[in-house]
Amino acid sequence: MRTGVVLALVSASCLALLGTAPGREPEPLPARMADTGGGSQLIVAEAPDTAATEGTVSWWDLRDGRWTRAGSAPARFGSRGLVEGSGRTQGTNTTPTGLYGLPFAFGLKAAPEGTTVEYRAVKDSSWWCQDNDSAAYNRWVDPLPADCRAAESEHLAGYATQYAYGLVIAFNYDRPVRGRGAGIFLHVNGLGATAGCVSVPEDAMQRILRWAEPGKKPHIAIGTTDGATAVTRY
Repeated sequence: MRTGVVLALVSASCLALLGTAPGREPEPLPARMADTGGGSQLIVAEAPDTAATEGTVSWWDLRDGRWTRAGSAPARFGSRGLVEGSGRTQGTNTTPTGLYGLPFAFGLKAAPEGTTVEYRAVKDSSWWCQDNDSAAYNRWVDPLPADCRAAESEHLAGYATQYAYGLVIAFNYDRPVRGRGAGIFLHVNGLGATAGCVSVPEDAMQRILRWAEPGKKPHIAIGTTDGATAVTRY
């Protein structure tokens, strides 16, 4: 587990501290990050501050040594804002900041044409186990195992709008810490702020799924523009 600071999403007022000359256009945001995951694709989910429930998502390609934005969309975050991932508590409706992998995609609808990432079809028997006492904590399960209580888990088929399309965000995923949180996704907008996920309009989610390429090791960076969050990678 790496717990060092690897990313800061900085405001324009901080650019001079990074060596950007007055009047000179700053480098693309991913180029100003200490770590982008080692691949050549990056999604950036950016909120104005830790209390925000809305912001932007942009997705970027590294081409010939330079990051180029491939698209952007308005985004929503947890109803109680954002918190550094290493200090998050399950059930707080906060979105964890950090740099995370994207293990696989899923959805109630068929994968958009051109999708190359692993895509799992959501069935009525598909769940995300959030039971801290289960061996399957913070995992997709199909069907629900005996040691994972339904009341402590998410029935994926029950969210027809939000989980029309989704990408798993690997927060607390590789070596889960009980009580830190489970089931953090990039998914389609619901009626308002999320329970801790990041959401975008459905058309943006389709575009992201068509854009993402496993061989380019896409990651997602979640942070704030006010510099209030120290972003860590697990």
